[in-house]
Amino acid sequence: MASYTGRGVHGQVVHVLGRRIVGGDVPEGATLDMRALGEELDVSLTVMRESMKVLAGKGLIDARQKRGTFVRERGDWNLLDADIIRWQVESGAGQRLMRDLADVRAIVEPAAAHRAALNRTADDLRALEAALDAMAQAHARSSADAAEADAAFHRALLSATGNEMLARMDLLLEPGLRERDRVVHSHGQAIDPVPSHRAVLDAIRDQDPARAELAMLDLLAKATHDLDRVTGGASTPRQP
Repeated sequence: MASYTGRGVHGQVVHVLGRRIVGGDVPEGATLDMRALGEELDVSLTVMRESMKVLAGKGLIDARQKRGTFVRERGDWNLLDADIIRWQVESGAGQRLMRDLADVRAIVEPAAAHRAALNRTADDLRALEAALDAMAQAHARSSADAAEADAAFHRALLSATGNEMLARMDLLLEPGLRERDRVVHSHGQAIDPVPSHRAVLDAIRDQDPARAELAMLDLLAKATHDLDRVTGGASTPRQP
């Protein structure tokens, strides 16, 4: 689901309450007093109700007769939602998210690079090259530009597998990947990502699946190292 925050007063209320819930300031099972929250945030009940609908759509809250509006269990949250991912990181509760993201990438992306080397087309190579060029330009500019270029490269990589289901794995990976990139690049401590991505692209272009897989593993190791320098090791994947 696309980010909702930033859309006027409703977006501000959604952001404040969503971050409190995701960060644990409002615990699972807690009942929300809409009148009190409206007074605290200086908004009308109409705004509160509309904001609650957004939070309910993200799986964070529910409403029942006699119980009122309450925070749902974490297992019911839409953990792939871009706002929920961002709120976890902003509230200091993103360690588990980054570790899980590293796990999933380690499972999916080396295999995707292997398959892309076997199935890539000329159009796939052009998309990967364009994303890499954008990455080289964005690295010296803004964290948002760098995150967009990185997401485009990995999106093109998944598409190059020739597998429609793998291609849609971007829906799973991209929200977390963007937040990971934003955190790293905003600290100005990221190693230049172009050489490691270039190695993956070169292997895919040469149709060398074993080399492509190894290059992706090296890329992921560098990505983990980058993030660990910022988060103190929170992103290190679990060992098998």
